[in-house]
Amino acid sequence: MITIKDLNFSYTKNKPIFSDLNLDLDTGHIYGLLGKNGAGKSTLLKNMIGLVYPNSGEILILEQDVKQRNPSLLKEICFIPEDLYLPNVSVKSYLKSNSCFYPNFDESYFQKLFTEFQIPANQNLGNMSYGQKKKFLISFGLATNTKVVIMDEPTNGLDIPSKAQFRKVLAAVMNEDRVIVISTHQVRDLDNLIDSVIILDQHRIVLNESIQTIADRLHFKKVTELSQDILYAEQGIGAYNVISTNADFEDSKIDLELLFNAVTVENEKITNQFLIAEYE
Repeated sequence: MITIKDLNFSYTKNKPIFSDLNLDLDTGHIYGLLGKNGAGKSTLLKNMIGLVYPNSGEILILEQDVKQRNPSLLKEICFIPEDLYLPNVSVKSYLKSNSCFYPNFDESYFQKLFTEFQIPANQNLGNMSYGQKKKFLISFGLATNTKVVIMDEPTNGLDIPSKAQFRKVLAAVMNEDRVIVISTHQVRDLDNLIDSVIILDQHRIVLNESIQTIADRLHFKKVTELSQDILYAEQGIGAYNVISTNADFEDSKIDLELLFNAVTVENEKITNQFLIAEYE
C-alpha cells in the first residue's frame, strides 16, 4: 500500500532529516509511529502524502508516485494534521465545500461520529476549542472512507473520555482494505489499538515490528530484583518495570511506553532480540 524507497530529505543543505530511509506499510494494519518531539515524525508523514518532496528516493501509495499529487490518489488519502486551521464557517458549509473531493464520503456516518464526540452542532468551526476542532476533523476524516488514513498527534487536545471514544471509533472503521498510520509521542494513547509499532529516533527507524512479534520476543513484567535476562528496567513504586528476553514465550501485556523508552535508551539490546529471531 505505502512503499518508501531510499528516502533522502532535508529542509536545508548539510542537515539531512532522513538518509536512505526504507519502509513498507501494508493494508489491514494500524501502525503506531512513535517518537520524541523533533524525531521527524511529522516530516515523514508530510513526505508520505506529498506535502513536501524528497531530495531523492521514491514514495508510492497504491502504486502511484505521491509527488504527482494525482486526484485519483488524493481522493484515497485522508490526512489529519497536528496543526489545525479551520475556517470560520458552519459545519454544513464545510461539508458542502470539502466532502465532494471524496467520492465515498458517508454523511450519515459523519453525523453519527459528530454526535458521539459531542461536538456542538450550531457553532462555527472557527469558534470551536482546539479539542472540538480535533474531534471534528477526526469525524470528517474517517467519514471520507479513504483507503489511507494518516493522523499526526490525533489525541492532542482530547480529554480522557474523548481519547477512549477515539480508540473505539478507530478500531471499528479498520478493515482489510485500509491502512492507518498514527503518529504520536503520547504513547499510552495507542494502547490496545495499534497492531504494529514503528519507532523513529534521531531521524531513523530503530524499530518496526508487529505487536505479535514484540510479544513473542519480549516479556514485560514487574520484579523486585533484577536478573541477568533483563534488557531494560525502570524503577517503579515498590518494584521495577522491566523488559526481559522471552525464551519461554510467556504471555505478557506490552507496555508501549516502557518499550519506547527501552528502544531509545538501550536500542541494541532490544532490537537484537528481533535479529536473533530472524536467524532462528
